[in-house]
Amino acid sequence: MLPEWQTFHKTVDYDVALQRMEHRVAEISNGTAPEAIWLLEHPPLYTAGTSAKRDDLLSPNNLPVYKTGRGGQYTYHGPGQRVAYVMLNLKDRKPDVRHYVSQLEQWIINTLAAFNIKGERRSDRVGVWVQRPELKAQDDAIREDKIAAIGVRIRKWITFHGISINVDPNLEHFSGIVPCGIKNHGVTSMVELGHIVSLHELDIALKDNFEAIFGPINCIS
Repeated sequence: MLPEWQTFHKTVDYDVALQRMEHRVAEISNGTAPEAIWLLEHPPLYTAGTSAKRDDLLSPNNLPVYKTGRGGQYTYHGPGQRVAYVMLNLKDRKPDVRHYVSQLEQWIINTLAAFNIKGERRSDRVGVWVQRPELKAQDDAIREDKIAAIGVRIRKWITFHGISINVDPNLEHFSGIVPCGIKNHGVTSMVELGHIVSLHELDIALKDNFEAIFGPINCIS
């Protein structure tokens, strides 16, 4: 069966999404449902991955904080950010976590390239980054800002959680945390970089670039 691709057009509460995702992963594992990719937005909130450090939550009373079983540290989700939850069966693909994360990175990079944004990997940092030559980092080097985050969990080789791409979120909300535990670099968005893009336009690009990396999809909405 082809993976089902579904878009949610209203914000989805985080605990509701997590509960539904847990249920779908169990169904995929026992063979009663196909793989799935969900595109959605959350209300403003922070999530704490399995490596989150308490000191990296700078404003604990600013927004709701949810503990989650994904890898990584603190991140922000909110309107204007496209979250993609990717539930694939790696047993039927390639049961290799590093390879899967690399695929997610390449999917983001290829999608951003459709809007003339050059996303890049960094060997010492998870996620996708853009250079900001007009800005300077603390060490006077060219600043690099994160434009997309990756946080995954794998159970019985079924993937869940996934990626988030900053289209036009409230970037001020990132100041309440140390995003992903990285202090020396910033966070940006497609709109801040001067690319006026809608979530719908991004969704089209995500779908267009998915098949080359992961295979065909079945769009149900």
